[in-house]
This record gives sequence, C-alpha cells and structure tokens, in this order.
Amino acid sequence: MIKFPLAKINLGLNVVERRPDGYHNLNTVFFPVNIRDAIEVFEMDEKFPSAVDCDLKVTGISIDGEEQKNLVVKAYQQLKADFPQLPRLHVHLHKHIPTQAGMGGGSSDGTAMLTLLNSEYRLGLTREQLIERAARLGADCPFFVDSRPAYAEGIGERLTPIDIDLSGYWICVVRPNIPVSTREAFSLVTPKYPSLCCRDVVMQPVESWRDSLTNDFEKSVFAIHPKIGSIKQRLYDLGAVYAAMSGSGSALFGLFREPVDAEGLFGGEGVYAVCLPCALE
Repeated sequence: MIKFPLAKINLGLNVVERRPDGYHNLNTVFFPVNIRDAIEVFEMDEKFPSAVDCDLKVTGISIDGEEQKNLVVKAYQQLKADFPQLPRLHVHLHKHIPTQAGMGGGSSDGTAMLTLLNSEYRLGLTREQLIERAARLGADCPFFVDSRPAYAEGIGERLTPIDIDLSGYWICVVRPNIPVSTREAFSLVTPKYPSLCCRDVVMQPVESWRDSLTNDFEKSVFAIHPKIGSIKQRLYDLGAVYAAMSGSGSALFGLFREPVDAEGLFGGEGVYAVCLPCALE
C-alpha cells in the first residue's frame, strides 16, 4: 500500500480576526504543488515484538519530534479507536516536501494516511467524514482530502473549491535553512481584513497579483529574517511574474513563464530549491 501526498502553497494569506479560543481566522487560497512525500504501509507480523500498533520509520528530509506524535501515527490511532479491526502496521514515510516551510507536508501526510487506510481496509468513510476526521488532525488537513485549489476560511478548515489554472506556469520553490516560529509569526501580525480578498484577486490575471495578493506574515518575518525577504526580491529579479512566501514561511515561491535553474541559482548547504511545472501530473 503506497500513497504520494502533495504539498501546497498559499496564494495570499490574510489574518483577519483573533478568535476567543486564541486561534486566528484566515483568508487564503490553497493551491496544490507537485512536490510529494511517499507513505508505504505494511501489515505487521502478529509475532513482531513492537510496543506500538503503528511503527513509523522516516527517511529523506529529517523531521523533528517523536514518531508517535507524527500526524501519520495520529491518523492511524484515530481510526483504530473506531475501527479496531485495523491491523498493526509498519509505515515508511519518505519525506521530500520541505519541513517547517508553510507547505503543509505534515498535514498532507496525516490526511493521506486517513484516506489510504479508508480505501485499503474498506472502512466506508465518506468524503465528508474524511474531511471531519482530517480537521481533528490539523486546521489545513481537510484541504488534502481532495488536494484541489480551494479558498479557505476559519482556521483553514472551511473550504470552497475555486477554479484556478496555472498550467502555463512553472513554480520555483526555495526553502532557506532558516527556521520560522509560527507562534512568533502570528504574535507579530495585527489581524485585519484586506482591501481585496485573495479569493477575488486570484481570479484576475497573474500579472496583476504582485500589488494585490498579499501574505500578512511577510512584513514581520522579513524584518526578523532579511535573507528570506531578499529571496523573494531575487525571484522577481529573475523574472517571476509573482512571488511570495507560503504560509508563515520559510519557503518562498515564484511563478515563471519559463523554467529556471532553481538549484543552481539558490541551492547551497541546507537550502531546498526546485523548479517544476504548476500543472499536476
């Protein structure tokens, strides 16, 4: 059993309200990107001496945190609680999506585990039930049930499909070796509604996005980490039609009419850089 979870970028990201529960309401457009992790699942031999029901091995890009706190394992545990017939599993997660980048890799992995187990073990969960379960894992997890462009509200869980075609563009993604604290990023943003909603802006030609499609985290993150801001400017200098930070960073992306040598231009120690078509395979 194998599945290849997609990454995402944010086309615009506005923090519009602080909620009574301490979270924030957002307006953003999620767009899938063909950078994929891989999740392979094997049933555990009943005699295998494991202290856990879901044994996780991670390869590829290293990630922080305990394996049993990974969203892949939490997805299994959530289903196991309601479907005790699920067997014990070995899971191999190969990470290719940059971590701590604002590209949703962990959320995509956890949601992929839900959909994979639902399909392979015929659990009978509907799309709506999968979305509800994904929301329990994380705010942006519901998007990855379908991984189709969507306008997101609330904390990212309220989704409305949106028709965006970027098939004529190439996306250059650069994730510098600079960690960004999501908690700190939120603390430095003053919630407000933008003059133009990202849902409406992305329906206009991409050439018009530069001055109207904004990410509210950029101002504070660029002030703390000027190098991240300089990468955005360099993407424009190289001819990007539009460039921005995804999520609260630290990954940035540029949309280009022609491919660029991302690794040659940006690659270096600890820097992830890739250029690929926006159209999904």
